[in-house]
Amino acid sequence: MHTTTVPVSQIDPFDETVLADPYPAHRELRDLGAVVWLERYRVWGMARHEQVEAALNDPQTFCSARGVGLSDFHKEKPWRPPSLLLEADPPDHTRARHTITQVLSPVAVRGLREAFTAEASALFDRLAGRTAIDGVRDIAEAFPLTVFPDVVGLPPDGREHLLPYGGLVFNGFGPRNRLFLDALARAEHARDWIAAHCRRENLADGGLGAQIHRTAAAEGYTAADAALLVRSFLSAGVDTTVHGIGNALLCLAENPDQFRVLRADPTQARKAFEETIRYESPVQTFFRTTTRDVDVAGATIPAGEKVLLFLAAANRDPRRWEAADTYDITRKASGHVGFGFGVHACVGQMLARLEGEIVLTELARRAEAIELAGPPKRQLSNTLRGLDSLPLSVAWV
Repeated sequence: MHTTTVPVSQIDPFDETVLADPYPAHRELRDLGAVVWLERYRVWGMARHEQVEAALNDPQTFCSARGVGLSDFHKEKPWRPPSLLLEADPPDHTRARHTITQVLSPVAVRGLREAFTAEASALFDRLAGRTAIDGVRDIAEAFPLTVFPDVVGLPPDGREHLLPYGGLVFNGFGPRNRLFLDALARAEHARDWIAAHCRRENLADGGLGAQIHRTAAAEGYTAADAALLVRSFLSAGVDTTVHGIGNALLCLAENPDQFRVLRADPTQARKAFEETIRYESPVQTFFRTTTRDVDVAGATIPAGEKVLLFLAAANRDPRRWEAADTYDITRKASGHVGFGFGVHACVGQMLARLEGEIVLTELARRAEAIELAGPPKRQLSNTLRGLDSLPLSVAWV
């Protein structure tokens, strides 16, 4: 249902043409109004920064426990046990998040810098001299798929399952379309591997996974629930970082003036990664469900309604950002919602930022220039925006 005062849109945000280039649709939705009725799925939508940020910061009204995808867990059985972090509300979410943040504290993340920097240096040593590389396979996937499983304590064998499983999770937040069914087929074996390697006996002593189990036990969680906490960490810790780094490489290749800025001052790497998350948000959308009738910019959304929050559209809202459609690594990009916002802000964002910063710093030190060597290939997803391949030509120092 919707009120007659709310603009109605026929845009299908999960149509593959829209997913391939979402920004015209995002602009149209922002221009239609602060709140829009999406007729195709009979859900509400918000694409302006002010309303998206406010909804993310109000978990009492816009809840996650009924699912952050199109499915309403009060009406449909989830395809997997819900995440204790992503698909939970306070106080349950508060308890789970506290457990994770005890392990992934700022001090713990800072302690990873030296090892991550050494791994990035070794990676670029291997790439040096190769004028043609695939930015996705050779950098954006290679680095996170090494350092992240290492710190979690996963064994070397089987790490190829991480991306298919993450692809399934993020496609599962949309409709049961071709993208979801394809992801389901690709993850046939990954689901069992992930489930097994969230258990304590399959995680190395001293790794973050084992620490989560130990901390969760001290907080009163069962072993099964501790494994779900590790699963949430694995689900969100790889794909988004891979796409964030891949999108950063694409942005820098397409904007050589910005790469020159980074090259001149590699300490701008953190800002470059932050601007990428704003400009080419790896996570494009998430749903919430209203717990009560709520007025948003003059529109009343009834209780129990699904609301699609367009994070990427909010991040390019000209009401919030000057020259919003311009990639500018000197911009102060803080305030974007690319990592979420409020109590449900991405619990691993410090780790993702560290990985992105280290990769871009090393690239700036090692390469004089990068440019596209062919058309990038998009990886379509119901939730994520990233690349399957990125042919690059690199002029090394």
